[in-house]
Amino acid sequence: MNDSTTHPITWLSHAGQHLGLVPSLGGSVAAWQIDDPRQPGGRIDLWRPWDGATPDLYKMASFAMVPWSNRISGGGFTHAGQFHPVRPNRAGEPYPIHGDGWLQPWEMTQPAPDTLQMQLRSERFDGNPYEYECVQTFRLVEGGLDQSVQVRHLGAQPLPYGLGLHPWFPRTPGTRITAPVQGVWLCGDDPLPTEHTQQFPPGWDLNSGAPANGGLIDNAYTGWGGTAQIDWPERGLRLTAHMPDFDKDGGAAHHYCLVYRPPQGPAFCFEPITQPIDAFHQPGQPGLRSLAQGEVLAMNVSWRYGAL
Repeated sequence: MNDSTTHPITWLSHAGQHLGLVPSLGGSVAAWQIDDPRQPGGRIDLWRPWDGATPDLYKMASFAMVPWSNRISGGGFTHAGQFHPVRPNRAGEPYPIHGDGWLQPWEMTQPAPDTLQMQLRSERFDGNPYEYECVQTFRLVEGGLDQSVQVRHLGAQPLPYGLGLHPWFPRTPGTRITAPVQGVWLCGDDPLPTEHTQQFPPGWDLNSGAPANGGLIDNAYTGWGGTAQIDWPERGLRLTAHMPDFDKDGGAAHHYCLVYRPPQGPAFCFEPITQPIDAFHQPGQPGLRSLAQGEVLAMNVSWRYGAL
């Protein structure tokens, strides 16, 4: 992977792992790799790596979604009786998607030898109502990565916030994703949710393990139990995710995840999110947190890898 001159990669190597960050390109991740024990000098990608050139954020290894995740319909949202317009922000997408943090350059610091941080101060980007500070922290530990995103609301009026992580995982023919979930939001051709169900379509039930290959899934799951595992049998490798603040943050009733399984391509997504798709227009705005000035919303995920 070549370091782009336009968007340079900063590498952190620790505990047999290599993490590449691209602060200038949406505060995104270029690669997360581990040393290959079978091949001296070789590396294994845990997230699909960036090619080092394309500026398309959907080609990155991962990026954070702040101050909301996924789509907002209706041209914006109403909060406390006031309508806040939000414009579409990605070519080909009719709805604004994934917040605005991924569309701005971040600043980077290294507070410790095993840690990198990226910071963003966003002030009504592209006419959005949000004013906030966000800090992403990446700490490489033995056997994995501790990742956190923390947002602080700066505006005078309270606003609803959501967070998410958007990692892309390489998929082999046998790759499976398993996670405890209670239901899923279905949708029509438009990816906005239309119906919630506890009857999972064939190949969608994460409880028993869903194949990473198959028909399109671009849907949010409800009642997520805060853990997940991705198995690559051909690689003899398993990656797990764990939410260390699961109980403190309200348990399964307040946790969501999203699976994006495109019919083609080398990768798929499993996304920890704090609110379901278009929560701004669902009854009660599920998962969204109204933050007053100075209040904070955080998401912490512990990723661990090991032999399958």
